[in-house]
Amino acid sequence: MTIKNFYKISILILMTFLFSGCLGNGPTYTTKAEEFPKMYDQKPRSILILPPMNESTDAEAKDYYMTTVEIPFASMGYYTFPVEMVSDIMKQEGVYDTELLYNMPLTKFYDYFGADTVLFTNISKWDVSYAVIASSLTVSIDARIVSTKTSEELWKYTGTVVVDLSGGDTGGGIAGLIAKVVVAAINTAASDYVKHAHTANRRLIYTLPFGPYHDHYLLDQDMKFLDQTPKAKS
Repeated sequence: MTIKNFYKISILILMTFLFSGCLGNGPTYTTKAEEFPKMYDQKPRSILILPPMNESTDAEAKDYYMTTVEIPFASMGYYTFPVEMVSDIMKQEGVYDTELLYNMPLTKFYDYFGADTVLFTNISKWDVSYAVIASSLTVSIDARIVSTKTSEELWKYTGTVVVDLSGGDTGGGIAGLIAKVVVAAINTAASDYVKHAHTANRRLIYTLPFGPYHDHYLLDQDMKFLDQTPKAKS
């Protein structure tokens, strides 16, 4: 074997290993039926949406997000209780704080509203990160649906969107870098947070099985999506 052929074979073997490694570490996918079988077993018809918990650095994130959540879940085929009505009834019962709502027995939500399930959401990120040459907005929403009858978690997923606020390459050395920081600040101030929250919602709601008021109810078990909790390989 010549040295030239040896190198060719060596490179081919190396590429094979690298390609195999890429495949092994790639994203995994699951189906709605595999990931959320209890949604199909219990067949909930209604969702009561609670105000989100806010762990982000933006104090107004909670108010922004509440304007985006009701319609998307209703469009998936579920009856969603009007957010303002739920808030008013809870206040009449002396419950003003979100943390108190999250700690209430789930049966109470069935008693008060007749809700089959409750949607709990957590805003884990609604943050702007600044850097010298780039800035970005990250919106990340953790959502889960829990049964009011069995207290079982029926569905859980995270929707995340990262938005570039840097405004592209300005060039021009130090002056360009300064201009880029100014552009990022302007874009951040004018950024449509609600639009980005809608995007995050779409990414998580896509995984939710359709409800009884949707044309594809019980016909979506085989729909695939990105598995956020890959199972360990045997």
